[in-house]
Amino acid sequence: MAGSESENSTPSGEEKPDGDHAGEKGQDQESSKPMSPARKRMNAVIGGVVLLICVAAGVAYWLHSRHYESTDDAFIDSNQSQIASQVSGRVVELLVSDNQHVEKDQPLLRIDRRDFEVKLEQAEAQEANAIAQVAQARADLLYQTASLAQQTAQVRVAQADLTQAQQDLTRFTGTDPAAITRQQLEQSQATTKSSLAKLDSAKQAVQAGEAQVASQKTKIDAALASVRQNHADVDNAKLQLSYTEVLAPQAGKVTRRTVNLGNYVTPGQALVAVVPDEMWVTANFKETQLVHMNVGQAVDVTVDAYPDKVLHAHVESLQRGTGSVFSSLPAENATGNYVKVVQRLPVKIVFDGDDWRHLPLAPGLSVSPRVTVR
Repeated sequence: MAGSESENSTPSGEEKPDGDHAGEKGQDQESSKPMSPARKRMNAVIGGVVLLICVAAGVAYWLHSRHYESTDDAFIDSNQSQIASQVSGRVVELLVSDNQHVEKDQPLLRIDRRDFEVKLEQAEAQEANAIAQVAQARADLLYQTASLAQQTAQVRVAQADLTQAQQDLTRFTGTDPAAITRQQLEQSQATTKSSLAKLDSAKQAVQAGEAQVASQKTKIDAALASVRQNHADVDNAKLQLSYTEVLAPQAGKVTRRTVNLGNYVTPGQALVAVVPDEMWVTANFKETQLVHMNVGQAVDVTVDAYPDKVLHAHVESLQRGTGSVFSSLPAENATGNYVKVVQRLPVKIVFDGDDWRHLPLAPGLSVSPRVTVR
């Protein structure tokens, strides 16, 4: 009897009802029964329907996705302007603050201009002096020209005196020697020789005068060249003075300002950057995605920072060269072991409309473009 009591008792020492043993035996018998044909057909139908739905969904997805190309290797791009100083000096006015919007040619800062104003005054004074030298050289040319005209007149006078002396000598030599004295003949001969010498001297004076006139014209040319040089110095001084006011090259927002009031800046030193208002998307698609991609195709752009906003755009151009071609260390496939790697080609995508302007976009933000290639 002790054995039967232990069989009917629970692990805690309590007796287990006989009804529980009967329920367990019934469940075991039910689970061991084979599935009915109707149940099998029902399960097969359900499985077939699920499989058919999965196949239909896969086919629909393929039919839909083959008309689109997308990539996550894309970002907002723009032409940032890094503004540097062109002259040395101390910053006396800082006219913008970080992230401020500026218009084209708006002053950003001013450098002390006093040294450049002095240099401009010196250049203007030198130019005025050169202009005065030109005026003096022209006046000297007028004097030399007048002297040359006088010397030319002296040649004509000497020529006339020589002609008169030669005529007198001819008369004396053609007259009966008894009719004139020897003194008259010798005096006529001397007068002729003197007139000839005076004519030669007058001609040489004319030649000297012509040389002086030519020299004076050369001096005028040199003085004019000096004027042009000094005028160029004045223009350069004005240009250097204008560089003391640093202007925005394009409309945009100020960023990366590295200069403060009172800093001493030097030529080439970066002062501030301006991010322009115009932006676009640069998307690096795999070369296998470019088969049906063309300029003008519509693009839906989603910015990671604003995932709920879809921006409309279009493909503007495809770069002539993959990214690896323009890298600092381009691939040398003709040397060593060659491993084929799928290349990426930058594609420029331009926004349509002005919806994108309402978002605070910035260069470098990640985007996900989807190009409609059908």
